[in-house]
Amino acid sequence: MSSLKLKRIASSISREISAILNEEARNEILKMVSITDVTVDSDLTFAKVYFMTRLEDTELVENELNKAAGFIRTELAHRLDLRSTPELKFVYDKSLDYGERIESIIDKINEGE
Repeated sequence: MSSLKLKRIASSISREISAILNEEARNEILKMVSITDVTVDSDLTFAKVYFMTRLEDTELVENELNKAAGFIRTELAHRLDLRSTPELKFVYDKSLDYGERIESIIDKINEGE
């Protein structure tokens, strides 16, 4: 499958998961999640969904999302026109934390000058 088509599918999955979490989820923890990126295997059997949250306990949120993955996958199947809906794995996106850490290091360096 072409990379452009995979990117379009990943974008659709990201958009729909965000909508499902905001509209359908009963668990309040899941409503505090933002989907940042989705990567899809070339055969569409597996999708890794990256998320961020304002909550401190990211492991709890990740566990709750992975518990709800079956429900979310079922809802995706209803909303997207795909031959097969990929299995979902939710992973906390550490890029914001990494960026903040780099920014604080740069601030410390600038203070020393």
